[in-house]
Amino acid sequence: MIRAFLAVELSQELRAELALVQQELKHRIEPELKRETRISWVQPAKIHLTIKFLGDMDEQVIEPLRIALEQAIGNRTAVHVLLERLGAFPRPHSPRVMWVGPSENWEKGAEARRIADIHDAIEQACEGLGFLRESKPFSPHLTLARIKMGERHVGVALAKSGVLDRPISLGSLPVESIVLMKSELKPTGSVYTKLWEVRMRAG
Repeated sequence: MIRAFLAVELSQELRAELALVQQELKHRIEPELKRETRISWVQPAKIHLTIKFLGDMDEQVIEPLRIALEQAIGNRTAVHVLLERLGAFPRPHSPRVMWVGPSENWEKGAEARRIADIHDAIEQACEGLGFLRESKPFSPHLTLARIKMGERHVGVALAKSGVLDRPISLGSLPVESIVLMKSELKPTGSVYTKLWEVRMRAG
């Protein structure tokens, strides 16, 4: 058995830009934070767009899953996700996750519908191999940090800093291929290993 997920990898350039966004965010909110607050910042090298968390899976399913995904998305055209805002889940005043993602306008547009269709095709392919379908609608975002303690303090700091109200411009994240990542939990954190990649047609 392996622990695995499907994801979109990021370019080194985008990872470097996200590192700068994290530094700016820290600089803006840390002076306001109480001592008991705990924030876990995601290492830029480990940031990716998660498409589907698979959990524990049998290694015999690795190759059938690759074939199923090639059939599901191999003929689809790549989509570009514009990274234009900072956000927080589930609520900005009491966040558990801080993220970068597309604007609300983008989420109402044609590209958002196309990525939702791609995600649905992936869900169907996975369901055919016994994986449970995700009930929540897909929201393309990149996790910058997870709040472990003191969500309300972080919410206050975010509100005072005004960072969530300002648009950002990080260009776009091309969704051109999907990778299967193996995740191993080590004392130093998760270690990710790419097992395969299924490419879509260039947009």
